[in-house]
Amino acid sequence: MTTGPSDRTTVVVVGAGPSGAVMSHTLATAGIDVVCLEQGDWLNPSDYAANHRMWELVARTHWGLEPNDRRNLADYPLEVSQTDLPPSMYAAVGGSTIHFGGLWPRLVPSDLRVRTVDGIADDWPISYDDLLPFYNETDQFLGIAGLDGDPAYPDGQEFPQPPHPLGKAGRRAAEGLNKLGWHWWYGANSIPTHKHGDLAACVRWGTCVQGCPEGAKASFDLAYWPAAIRAGAQLRTGARVSRIMTGPDGKASGVRYIDQGGREVDLAADHVVLCANGVGTARLLLMSELANSSGLVGRNLMLHPNSMVLGYYDDDLESWRGPLGAAISSMQFYETDLERGFYRGIKMHASTAPGLINNGVEPHRSLGFDELWGPKFHDVVRDSRNAILWACNIDDLPEESNRVVLDPSRTDSSGLPAAKIEYRFSENTLKIREFALARMIEAHEASGAKKVLPIADMPGEPGHLLGTARMGLDPARSVVDPMGRAHDVPNLRIADGSIFVTGGSANPTTTIVALALRIARDLTEEIEGIPA
Repeated sequence: MTTGPSDRTTVVVVGAGPSGAVMSHTLATAGIDVVCLEQGDWLNPSDYAANHRMWELVARTHWGLEPNDRRNLADYPLEVSQTDLPPSMYAAVGGSTIHFGGLWPRLVPSDLRVRTVDGIADDWPISYDDLLPFYNETDQFLGIAGLDGDPAYPDGQEFPQPPHPLGKAGRRAAEGLNKLGWHWWYGANSIPTHKHGDLAACVRWGTCVQGCPEGAKASFDLAYWPAAIRAGAQLRTGARVSRIMTGPDGKASGVRYIDQGGREVDLAADHVVLCANGVGTARLLLMSELANSSGLVGRNLMLHPNSMVLGYYDDDLESWRGPLGAAISSMQFYETDLERGFYRGIKMHASTAPGLINNGVEPHRSLGFDELWGPKFHDVVRDSRNAILWACNIDDLPEESNRVVLDPSRTDSSGLPAAKIEYRFSENTLKIREFALARMIEAHEASGAKKVLPIADMPGEPGHLLGTARMGLDPARSVVDPMGRAHDVPNLRIADGSIFVTGGSANPTTTIVALALRIARDLTEEIEGIPA
C-alpha cells in the first residue's frame, strides 16, 4: 500500500451520517475548518430502487439493508454468527438515513433516568431539559412534520410543519385505539408536508425506506449536507479511516485513512470527532487501541429489537399511500409497569404498508403454492392494498455481554478487521416482545382486521446501533463525558448513538442529532476560547 499526501485541518469528523452532518454544518457555520471523511459516496436519488417499476426486487440487491447481503464496495463485513440480530447500516453520505422510514420521536424524560425511576441500568449524566433546545432547533432545521401537545411528552415541543394526513389506514388504526382507550397521537416524521429548504413536499409515494423519488424525506445527504458544504465544510468520500493517530502527549493528532486508490493518507487535526455509528465507532476505537481504560468500548450494545403485526382488512385502506413513517404513534405501554413482568416498555406506531411483495407475497411465503398463486393471488393483491402495519420498538436495556469486538480472521476489502457482533436477547427483552405482539394484535382486532400476521423480528432491522461508548461522569464506568469528550483523550469526541446510556424505545435519530448539535456547540466554544 502506497503512502499519499499529508494535510491538516482544525477538526476531522469521521462519518457523514446524521451526526456527522450536524457536527460538520455547525462547525463550518462558525467559521471553523472541518473535514468530514466518509467511506461511502454520494448517492444519486434518481438511482434509488423506488424509481424502478420493480422497485421491491431492485431494493433487494445493492440497496439491501444488511451489509453482508449488499456487499457494496464501501461496506465492511459483520461477523454475525453469535448474534440474535444482524445489524443493518448503510455506508454513504447520509448514512443509514438513506434507508430509514423518517419516524421522528424523542426520548422521554424517564429514558434518561432509568436508575432513578426503575432502580436498574444507569442514569444519563444529562436530562431531557438539557436536550430540549437542541431537539427543537434540529426539528426546525429539518422541517419535521408533527402536532404539538402530545401528552406523552413535557411541554416544549415545537414542530415547524403540520402533521401528515392520517389517511384511511391511520384513521382506522386510531379508531381501534379509541375503542381500547389507549393513547395515540399524530406521528412525527422527518418528511415535510410542505417544501422546506432543499427538501420537496411529500406527495405520498410510500417508498420511503427504498428512497424518495420526490426528494422529500430528510435523509441527511439532502437535508443537511448541502447546507454544510455551502457553509464551508469539506467532505471527502471513499475515505476509509483505519486509525486515530496520537502524539507523544497522548492526545489525538489526526487520523489515517485509505482513499479510493488504496493510498494511506494522514490527516492531521487539532480535534477528532467520531460519528461512525454504534458499530463503526467502537470498531475504530478498538483498532486504534484508544479511549478504553474503562474496558467498555464496544460493550453495552443496544439494538432496539423491532416487532410488527400486519393486519389485513376488508375495506379499501389505500395502503400504498405514504409516508411510511408513522401515521399515529402510541406511548400507552412506554413506561415500566412491573405488573406486566418486565422493566420499561414499547413505543408503538401504525403506518401504511406499501408493496405487493413486502406486505402481500413475502409475509405469506409459508403458504402452499395453491394458496398463494393462481386464482388466490387476487386475494394476496387485495390484502396488500388493505393492510395496516403496527410496529414497535422494544426498550433494549444495556448489558455488557452484548458487544462489538474485532473479528480475528475476517477483514474488509482494505484488510482491516471486520466487526464481530455478540448479542443475545435478555429475558426482559423476550418478555417485552411477547407483550408487544399481543398488544398489536389487540389493536388490529379493535380496528376490525379480518386476519393478523405477527412477525417477532422485523426483516432488515435493527438499524439502531447504540451504547458502545457510553457517556458518564465516572471514567471507570463510561467512555466519554456529558459533552462527548473521551475521558482518556481530551481532544477526541464521540457524537453518535454509541454514547447512549440507555436506549429507550423511541427511534433514536432524533436524539442522536440533538446530542450532536449540543456537542458541536460545546466544541465550537472550546475552539473559539469561550470559557465554560
